[in-house]
Amino acid sequence: MHFHHYGVNVRNLEQSVAFYQELLNLEIETSFTFMEEKIVFLISGKFRLELIETDEAEKTIHLCFEVKDLLEVMNCLNDAKKLEGPYQLHNGWKTVFYEGPSREIIEFIQTTSAV
Repeated sequence: MHFHHYGVNVRNLEQSVAFYQELLNLEIETSFTFMEEKIVFLISGKFRLELIETDEAEKTIHLCFEVKDLLEVMNCLNDAKKLEGPYQLHNGWKTVFYEGPSREIIEFIQTTSAV
């Protein structure tokens, strides 16, 4: 398992993409709509930032860890509180969200090139 991305909720996706592109010289990796939310992944080297356009921007951050086998991780976390998922995204990634002990959001993702 290794770190995959930071996720940040934003109110204005276009404005936020421009801000992070200018500030951190990030490039757009992919963009799509999922469950009525517009999402953009920005990348620079191994750093990846997910921007999610939502009215609930006060709930701003989640951590995501990339795993080889999502089902195996889910079986190990059967006592943890699952918030949503698992889902399969348009690009083949599989993802699930859990709640941490301080109500933080932790995402686990299996990508097509999972390590």
